[in-house]
Amino acid sequence: MHFRAQRKTQGEVSLSDAIDGDGDGNSLSLMDTISVDDDMLEELDARDACIQVRECVKKCLDAREAAIITLRYGLNDRKPLTQREVAAKCGISRSYVSRIEKKALKKLETAMGTQR
Repeated sequence: MHFRAQRKTQGEVSLSDAIDGDGDGNSLSLMDTISVDDDMLEELDARDACIQVRECVKKCLDAREAAIITLRYGLNDRKPLTQREVAAKCGISRSYVSRIEKKALKKLETAMGTQR
């Protein structure tokens, strides 16, 4: 029975197990050979922030504000548009786009501040 239990763990390898040694007697472990992305935590934080922003856009803004923020900042894998382009697309003036955007950003800033 002992041999059967040992056989199950036979293929397991620890990251700290020595896999090689250099001429000076220093051992090289598996962990030393695995490359780690230093940006990984930053990328995860950025991804989480993007998810939060999208959720706030859905929850906190009315339909027109959400549409303008989505178009202006390129949310949902879209290309960001200028205020003029958004105005032409929505059939309103550029200054009205600016006012709606400013109001929407203020709402998002308040909502994001309370979520953190």
